[in-house]
Amino acid sequence: MARLDFSTSDDVFDYLMRYVNVEKGQKTEFKLDRMQFLAEQLGNPHLGRLTIHIAGSKGKGSVSSMCASALEEAGFRTGLYTSPHFIRWKERISFPNKELEENTLISAAKEVLALVDGKPAEFFPGSELPTYFELTTLIGFCAFRRAGCTAQVIETGLGGRLDSTNIVIPDVAIITTIELEHTQFLGTTLAAIAGEKAGIIKEDKPCCIGFQKPEAESQVLQVFRMTAKQRNSPLFEARDLIRIDNIQVAEAGTSCRMFGMIPAKPQLPRSLPPQLEKLLKDGLELSSPMVGEIQAQNMALSLTALAIAVPGISKAAVARGFSKARLPARFEIISSKPPIVLDGAHTPDSIQLTVKTLNQLFPAKPAVLIFACAIDKKHEEMAEILAGSEPGKERFQEIIVTKPGDFKQSDPERIFQSFAKYSKNVMLIADTESAVIAGLKKSLQNDAVLLIAGSFYLCSEAAKILGRNVIA
Repeated sequence: MARLDFSTSDDVFDYLMRYVNVEKGQKTEFKLDRMQFLAEQLGNPHLGRLTIHIAGSKGKGSVSSMCASALEEAGFRTGLYTSPHFIRWKERISFPNKELEENTLISAAKEVLALVDGKPAEFFPGSELPTYFELTTLIGFCAFRRAGCTAQVIETGLGGRLDSTNIVIPDVAIITTIELEHTQFLGTTLAAIAGEKAGIIKEDKPCCIGFQKPEAESQVLQVFRMTAKQRNSPLFEARDLIRIDNIQVAEAGTSCRMFGMIPAKPQLPRSLPPQLEKLLKDGLELSSPMVGEIQAQNMALSLTALAIAVPGISKAAVARGFSKARLPARFEIISSKPPIVLDGAHTPDSIQLTVKTLNQLFPAKPAVLIFACAIDKKHEEMAEILAGSEPGKERFQEIIVTKPGDFKQSDPERIFQSFAKYSKNVMLIADTESAVIAGLKKSLQNDAVLLIAGSFYLCSEAAKILGRNVIA
């Protein structure tokens, strides 16, 4: 039995790392019986407050942050649960744009861990010990209860149906864009992955669906509509409710104007919920410090969910909340001299968006890339997007392939070979710190923008290495 006299939240993290952690590639069977058992023992700390539950492949972190920030501006004391963390474990359990007090986190950790410390596997349902993510999630719920939160925004970790967070009863569920991801866990088709995400749709509770890619729309929406019908869940599809105009993307963030969608056929009844119609009357100007056209869609989805969850929410609360919502390593510009961009994009589709945003903001500026990704990612496709172009027209003067730190398993040599198929300007520097320093030097020498992409873990390591001392 370990002592639970934690001094800091970092001590809690060290303790939790003794348990199985899927984020490190360790294996477990996904199920909810341990979560339900432990939550009951703790007095169901996940219940008793307004809840927004969010799943999806892309955009769920941004949407979580926007919703939580707007709820806070609307007068709710709001807890925000996200993953993975960027620098420190305590980032997962926070207030919008603000840390929870250390004492609150430590007390919540002791409350949860006192139940499990020293217990044999046979004590738990299925005769298996709880996982790192299950315990972190329970600590989050207990911390929000101790902090007196009246609302919580909960982001799923992996999938939805069997995700540890899926014991909540949401006032509204949100499902963002679906992509092929985590196929070893969630299935190898878009329909299968959508089915796992649809697991957060609850009986009689509304669900808001985000913008889907045209090639995926028919498969994905069919799953969501069928699930919602089976569970008598009112379904709101943001693309059918909100028209987005005048999207402006700058280094300071993204802005746009939103209107209620006009039916394609005038004779059809207007399907806009009254509370959303009120918010969009005469148009609504919104902005976010998060960079990229995709953030306009994230704002539209967040607005839809907020209108459903809190019918009386004001335009001012939404606008203030979105303008304050921040998230690290989502095309985050951490320096202007030289421009340094951290982007945790790690799928071909998201890398495509990263390159598009880079070209929008820095069209004439040379660029240097530092890239790393976990072993299970589609590095061949990402290499083709980042390095594949006509000779002499390469977007990146230099490409440095490295490891995403030591947390995730990776194969930098293999990734290097993928990039070498498309570019002669690629080098392998396996040591992450050496790679980041080399990339910084090259960007300074060439007056180039430095893009660090492919993994949130790489971006986290890079932020630590740079030490923020280059920010201007």
